[in-house]
Amino acid sequence: MLVPMSVKNSTPSRTHQTGAPQNPPTRTHQTGAPQNPQTPQTRTQEQQRAHAKRLTWFLSQYSHLSDSFIIEFFTEDLWHTLPESWQSALNHLSYRQTAELLLDAAHGEERRYPLVWPLSLLAFRASAHALAFPRECKKQQGRASGSPKPDEFLENQSQSSLLGHAFRKHVKPKKQHEIRQLGTRVKQLCEQTGCSRVVDVGSGQGHLSRFLSFGLGLSVTAIEADRTLVTMATKFDGQLLLALEKERQKKKCSSLVPASQSPPRHVAGWVNPKASWKDFMKQLSTAECVRDHPQTPSGPSKKRLRGSEQDEYSDEVQTLSCPGSTRSESYSLDFDMTSQNECEDSSCCMRMQTLCQEGEHPDSNQLRGYPDFVLTGLHACGDLSATLLRHFVNCPHVRGITSVACCYMKITTKENPTPPGLVEQPALLTPSQDSPPSEFGYPMSSWVRGLPGHRLSYKAREGACHAIDDYIQRLREESELLRTHCYRAALEAFIRVKMPDLRRAGIQTIKKAHLLPFTEYARLGFARVGLPPGLPLDPERVEAMLKQQGRVVVYFSLVLLLAPVVETLVLLDRMIYLQENGMDSQLVPLFDPNLSPRNIVLVALKTRGCPITATTKV
Repeated sequence: MLVPMSVKNSTPSRTHQTGAPQNPPTRTHQTGAPQNPQTPQTRTQEQQRAHAKRLTWFLSQYSHLSDSFIIEFFTEDLWHTLPESWQSALNHLSYRQTAELLLDAAHGEERRYPLVWPLSLLAFRASAHALAFPRECKKQQGRASGSPKPDEFLENQSQSSLLGHAFRKHVKPKKQHEIRQLGTRVKQLCEQTGCSRVVDVGSGQGHLSRFLSFGLGLSVTAIEADRTLVTMATKFDGQLLLALEKERQKKKCSSLVPASQSPPRHVAGWVNPKASWKDFMKQLSTAECVRDHPQTPSGPSKKRLRGSEQDEYSDEVQTLSCPGSTRSESYSLDFDMTSQNECEDSSCCMRMQTLCQEGEHPDSNQLRGYPDFVLTGLHACGDLSATLLRHFVNCPHVRGITSVACCYMKITTKENPTPPGLVEQPALLTPSQDSPPSEFGYPMSSWVRGLPGHRLSYKAREGACHAIDDYIQRLREESELLRTHCYRAALEAFIRVKMPDLRRAGIQTIKKAHLLPFTEYARLGFARVGLPPGLPLDPERVEAMLKQQGRVVVYFSLVLLLAPVVETLVLLDRMIYLQENGMDSQLVPLFDPNLSPRNIVLVALKTRGCPITATTKV
C-alpha cells in the first residue's frame, strides 16, 4: 500500500509549474487504488487489529480535512490550506474528472490526468480507497458503475419486482430494497441459530417487521420509541391483513400470500443505552403494546409521517417518546410472539399493568425460561447499534444479530458524551442498580481505545454519513445541485461580516436553493438568522466567490473521500469488540450503495453453549 503523506506537513511536489498550462498534456498513470483481496470477514484477528492501526494513523494525519466545515470555505480560506502542489493539480478539474480521478475507486486501473499529480496526492487517494471496506454488493458488481437503481426496479422505478405487492404499500423504493435484503439475511440467521423469534429494535412504521412476520413466517416483536410510528405500524398491519384476505379469495393457493398470518407485536418503548441486558429483557416482558387508534405523540418526534424522506435518514432516526398513554394496555409478551395483538387473559393484563405502574419487574430467575431470539436493527441510530451489540454479547438469549448502523455523528464518545441530536432518556426511566458503568458508542473495543489517534470528531463522524455514490453521480451529470455548497459558504461569509460571533448558523434547507439566484438565496438565509432580508451585497465579492464553485466542489470531494474510511474504522471497532468477547462476525455490503448509502450490515451469531466472556484487556 502506498504510504500517505500528511497534507499539512508534506513538502509540495513540484513535478510541474504552478498553475495549469494553456495546453496541458494528457498523461496516463497506472495509479489505481491498491487492491486488497481480503474481505473484512476473511482477515484474521491480527490483521483486523493491524488494519485498525493503519486507519487511526491515516485519519489522524488528515484530521484537518475531515474536521473542516465546507460552509467555512471562504471564511477559513480552506483552499489555501492545501499544499500548493495539490492546488495546482486540482484547480482546473472538471466535475467529471473530479468523480473519476478522486472519488470513484472502480473507475479502472488507467486514469487520464490533465496534469502530473504530486505523489502525496496520489498516495492520499490510493490509501483512502484501499483502507475503506468495499461497499459494492455482489449483485451490483455486474452492473455499470453509477447506475441509479438495482435491477429489481428496471420494470418499475418505484416497485421492487422481488417484493410482493402487499409489502410495497406505504414503502418507498429504498426501503423496499432494504427490507427484502435484510429480511432474507435475518431468516438465514434464524435458521443457523435454530431461532424462530426476532426482536426488531427501532422498527419505525414496521416495514421490516411485517416482512419478517407475514412474509417469512417469523415471530416478531418490534420495539420503537415513537408511539406515533408504532400506532401507524399497527394500522398498516391491519391493512395488510385485509389485503391478504382479498388475495386469498381471488387465488386460493396464491404464492403471494405470505407464510405467516401472525402479525408482529409492536411495542412502544425506548431502549436505554445505559441499561443492562437484564433491563432490556424486562422491558420486553413488561412492555406496552400499542393498539386501537393512533395516539397523540407523548414526546418530540424527529421523524415526520410525510410523503417525502431525506436521502439518508428517512425511517432511520431513533426518536424519543415516553410510553404512558392510557389507550395502550400493558401485558406480558412472554416472547409468545405467535399470538394475535390481543391478550386472552385479562387478569394477566391487569397484573402487568400494575407492575409497570409500581416500577416492579419480574424476578431475574424468570429470565432463564425465555426462548432465544435474533436481534436486528435496520439503520439503528447513533448509540442504539452499539447498545444492541452489547446486549448480543452479554445476553444468553440473543443468539444472533444483524446490525445496520447510521447517524454516526450521534454516537457518544469520551470527548463528546452529549453530541447534538442525542436523544435523552425519559424522566420516568431510571437505570437499574445493576446497570454497567458509563459506556460510549465509540470506541467499543479495548484495542481501538488504546490506539494513538483513534479519536473521531463530531464532524468526522457526520461526514461518514454522506452518500459518496450519490455525489459521484451528481458530478458525472454536472448537476445544478453542486452549487449549493458554494452558495452556503458565500452566505456564511456575509453573515460573519454582520455577526462575527455567529459561526455555522443552523440555517435549515432552503427549498430548491440550486435553482435560485444567489441574491434570492441570501435574502432567505439572512431572514433565518435575524438579519434584514434586504441586506446589501457587494456584487463584485459575490461574483468572485461564485467563480470558485469548482474549488468548493473539489475540496468537498477531498473531505468526502475520507467518509468511507471513517465509517470503516467505526465498524471495524465493533468487529474487534466482538472478537475480544470471543465472537466472530462478518461485515457484508448488503444493499446497493447507490440506493442505500449506509449499506453494510454486521452479522454475528453464537453457537449453542457459546460462553459469555469478559472484555479482553489489550
